[in-house]
Amino acid sequence: MLKYAYYTHGERLVVMEPANLQNRKDVANRIRSLREDNEFTIEEMAEATGRSASEYAARESGDMDLTFTFVYKCAKKFGVDVVELLTGESPRLRHYEIVRAGEGLVLERHSDFHYLHKAPHFKNRLGETFLVDVPYQPESQNEPIHLSYHTGQEMDFVLKGRLRFRFEDHFEEVGVGDTLFYDSGRGHGMIAIDGQDAQILAVVFDPQRKEII
Repeated sequence: MLKYAYYTHGERLVVMEPANLQNRKDVANRIRSLREDNEFTIEEMAEATGRSASEYAARESGDMDLTFTFVYKCAKKFGVDVVELLTGESPRLRHYEIVRAGEGLVLERHSDFHYLHKAPHFKNRLGETFLVDVPYQPESQNEPIHLSYHTGQEMDFVLKGRLRFRFEDHFEEVGVGDTLFYDSGRGHGMIAIDGQDAQILAVVFDPQRKEII
């Protein structure tokens, strides 16, 4: 389930949750409008987002929850910034952007990790930068670590806690000050360990800007 909100100077200015029907409909309507403007068929969009035609249609109509990955892939197909689909506003900063502590675009891609996008207003970004909170979950300690896949490369710098990192069949434990850099098109995942929450700064790169999340 995708949730997002703007924070600036410590105060929440805009709050939207696609789990809320109206806000989900707003994002879905932007997707439908851009699809129609570009004259893409539902089948073409389904292929671009890796969904069946029926599932794509259900998401575009707002009848199903919108994940960040789905919205991101729609944005790439349309040639727009994902922030434009999420908020209705286009990133406008060209030279630099300052994002203060606690500020950014909140993205909750799933129920476990909390993502704070640290450069949502910078236009034509070559990468995506996230402050990621990884909660410690006792039940996940003996479970297989879920693997994710997305085109490009990723750097994760550990700011707090300790993590068990899985890269395909390889496992590493990392702590504060450690850096991970890897091919994110191959299976990777992590969990917080040692009974405490963790936090990382994640920078995701795609040199060809085909797909990041």
